[in-house]
Amino acid sequence: MSVGDELLGARRVVVKVGSSSVSGDNAAQIPTLVSSLARLHAAGAEVILVSSGAIATGVPFLDLAARPEDLATQQAAAAVGQNILVNRYQRSLSSHEIIAGQVLLTAHDMENPTHRGNAKRAIERLLQLGILPIINENDTVATHEIRFGDNDRLAALVARLIGADRLVLLSDVDALYTAPPTVVGAERIPHVPYGDALDGIEIGAVQSGWGTGGAATKVEAARLAADAGTHVLLTETKLFPAVLDGATHGTRFDGRPDPA
Repeated sequence: MSVGDELLGARRVVVKVGSSSVSGDNAAQIPTLVSSLARLHAAGAEVILVSSGAIATGVPFLDLAARPEDLATQQAAAAVGQNILVNRYQRSLSSHEIIAGQVLLTAHDMENPTHRGNAKRAIERLLQLGILPIINENDTVATHEIRFGDNDRLAALVARLIGADRLVLLSDVDALYTAPPTVVGAERIPHVPYGDALDGIEIGAVQSGWGTGGAATKVEAARLAADAGTHVLLTETKLFPAVLDGATHGTRFDGRPDPA
């Protein structure tokens, strides 16, 4: 069975997409991404989207030439961008007769048992009602000290919170490699068994574009989700439709076979 078949047969799937995949010129990828989400939805899966991109989407509307460095302007860009980003998703989802529900979380929400329970209850109820939750970090109130740092970790925490059996981490990199992809001789790692320490693998921490997470954060997130029994796929956003068609792109991380 291909990874695509496994995803289409899943009970609950969390899909995370990075800023660089849905902002700027790449905002044009949103309808294609949504079509893949709708395909999972139509197959019977409960689908949760964790989407970065609020700040990157908002910046052009504030007439800024680059990502702001000060926290207040980042928060302002996020406030504008989150609204625009979710509307772009909803326009595409509407053609599939799917309604989105926005959920904004901070690191504190996931650490505080009461807040975490409230978030779980809200997400579970949205899914029961047939709504597709779109989750992002609440950048307008998060501070440098308490932020998730990247939405890969947020997606893994959400997958654990709701007991997802599949997590898909989408970015502008097609897979995990034995060395940074720009290095001559780097080879794609198609499969990472649970517990594999990836000894001898050079995992880069450098990110590209607007994102805040590199390969290292994705591996950390994959392991965090895998520890709870969730199977993880890391691949490129534009390759996701082909994966659902049976293509063998990306890197698969096996979930723990006997999660507590």
